[in-house]
Amino acid sequence: MDNASHGADATAWTVSEARLASVFDTAVDGIVVINERFQVLAFNKACESIFGYTASELLGKNVSAIMPADYAADHDSYVQRYLDTGEKRIIGIGREVRGRHKDGTEFPVELSVGDASTPAGRQFIGILRDLRPRRSVEERLAQAQAQLVHMTRISAMDEMGAAIAHELNQPLTAILLYLQSVSRKAQGNDTIDPMILSIIDKAVKEAERAGEIIQRMRQLVEKKDPEREEISIPEFLEGCINLVAMGTNERRDFFACHTEPGLPPLSADPVQIRQIMINLLRNAREAVAGSKIKKVSISARSDGDFIEIRVSDTGPGVPEEVAGDLFKAFSGQKRKGLGLGLAISRSIAQNHGGDLMLGMPDMGRGATFVLRLPANE
Repeated sequence: MDNASHGADATAWTVSEARLASVFDTAVDGIVVINERFQVLAFNKACESIFGYTASELLGKNVSAIMPADYAADHDSYVQRYLDTGEKRIIGIGREVRGRHKDGTEFPVELSVGDASTPAGRQFIGILRDLRPRRSVEERLAQAQAQLVHMTRISAMDEMGAAIAHELNQPLTAILLYLQSVSRKAQGNDTIDPMILSIIDKAVKEAERAGEIIQRMRQLVEKKDPEREEISIPEFLEGCINLVAMGTNERRDFFACHTEPGLPPLSADPVQIRQIMINLLRNAREAVAGSKIKKVSISARSDGDFIEIRVSDTGPGVPEEVAGDLFKAFSGQKRKGLGLGLAISRSIAQNHGGDLMLGMPDMGRGATFVLRLPANE
């Protein structure tokens, strides 16, 4: 009878151990068991996958092998304090900690710890969950949300741009009519200074140009083909410089222009390309404002089937951490503006079959932007 009872107990114990071993090795989370001397007694398959060690490499070793150095330095004292005082600071409480892979990589893990009294002494069971997959999902979700916000802002900008274009058309038309009326009245009046007539004429042209810019921007949003004309590069660049320098005395000090002799004309939309050049020239002028040497150089040359226009300045240059996002919308580093200038300018250039890029700075300083556009052969 006694032998039979003992046999039944042994059988039950064997079954129980088998079940425990099955759960231990098939658990998704890592399970590690240590004793009062912080030695690893058990290390399941999930732990091997998480930490890169095999169980045989860690059994009998201090559990600090899977901990970063700062955790390992304090771990033994924390466990000993619990054994001495019974004060629970992590036992029964899940918390996020850092683990250390065999290759030295540190990563976040969620740790829950329980303890048990056994005939062999006090033992501690740690349940560990690798948080890297969750963090990866969270990061992708955050990126998706950021992209959604970004696209929402762009959509809002499109709607706002269309509304602004609609609202500006009427006052621009009225301004143009008023100026034309004044110009006609002044034409036959010999007492009016010819310079005033010249200024009125320029104001009429600028009002017309503003209307054209709005129209071209609407075409850009709608992805229509640009309205191409033949553009003489030297005259065109001089005109852009004059517009940027208008109303200031900076022309001689800031801007220097050189074009290669015999350049073929561009086949491009003059309003849109002028928008690119004015944006580049204004940015360059702002960049050199705080420099001892204030110079903006514009050059144009033929490069195969393309015309290459370079705008270089003697400013502080473009920081490396900014260069990668320079042409992305809303990524501008200036305090003013929305960071759309370069993004729109590149879109215009690419819509013409060319490109706008950041080039190597001249003389190893400042910034250089390169505009490449197809020549009209």
